[in-house]
Amino acid sequence: MFYLTNCCRIAVLALSLVLIPGTYSNAADVVWRMATKQPPESNEGKAFQRFADKVKEFSKGRMEVKVFPNEQLGKTEAVLEQVQAGTVHLYPEGSSFLAKWVDAVKFSSAPFMFENRKHWSNFMKSELFKGWLQEVETKAGVTILGDASAYMRGPYRVMVTKKPWKSLDDMKGTKLRMHPNQLAADVWTHLGAEVRTLGWTEVYSSIRRGIVEAVNSPIGLVESMKFYEVAPHIIRHNEYPQGIAFIMNAKAYKALPVDLKDAVDRAHAEGGKYSVELTNATLDESIKRMKAKGVTYTEPDLGSFQASMQKFYKEKDSKGEIPAGFLDAVNASRPKSN
Repeated sequence: MFYLTNCCRIAVLALSLVLIPGTYSNAADVVWRMATKQPPESNEGKAFQRFADKVKEFSKGRMEVKVFPNEQLGKTEAVLEQVQAGTVHLYPEGSSFLAKWVDAVKFSSAPFMFENRKHWSNFMKSELFKGWLQEVETKAGVTILGDASAYMRGPYRVMVTKKPWKSLDDMKGTKLRMHPNQLAADVWTHLGAEVRTLGWTEVYSSIRRGIVEAVNSPIGLVESMKFYEVAPHIIRHNEYPQGIAFIMNAKAYKALPVDLKDAVDRAHAEGGKYSVELTNATLDESIKRMKAKGVTYTEPDLGSFQASMQKFYKEKDSKGEIPAGFLDAVNASRPKSN
């Protein structure tokens, strides 16, 4: 009986080692967990699954990435803590969430600061941004996998709202859902919105119940999140270009054998290309489908927004509230005209 009991214990221990994410079941097998906010049928969800599929393909089945969509593993704050602890290995989200550890990182998505996606992408490759990432890794053991701008979110930002508007004055007073980012909250408060911080998956019900009446979103997520059902007006404002940074536990990545690192890197690059292709290919049809359901889509003149934001950043700079070197890095990142 003693022998059988010990055999059972050994079997249970062996099984537990297989099931613990990020551990080796033998010399080669590795399982990572990736937490996401988006539904699997969204463009982003499909891109994340493409990444996971490519990891399995490129590693010849020796490594697996399990995707947990729709905030199944918790909301942003909880997931970031899990990434830091290593119980979640990847969290594809905006790089500005790394401001949890280095406040300056929030300026990587500074509203109305970048002229276009190329301008922003150049900034994300700047020495200043790389320095911020190194600070994050030193403090928290968290980093970003590959190019932080490789996965497309958007491709541009809009406000989805119950109350249509054509100008800055019209927009003022809008009860606007905001993600937990103080810079973004300050910007939209400055522009005249009533900002309320809520989780992403709470947006639909919060608009329906009147807690908020609008949300800023990448246009590519409006249909899959069904926001248009409760807020039928989509207004393009180009708040800032967006990408999806694969926020990652640095220790877990560094512990991978060279061939599995290569598989992860290649899968990330392949998934990024697919993300851009899918986002661009499906956008027009998505807008057309929503319009057929009574949704309005407008592109107002944003001159008044830009003028107001120039004043906002000038005041922040005069108070020393903009990171050292940020404005210089933004200017140096502007695409060279031909």
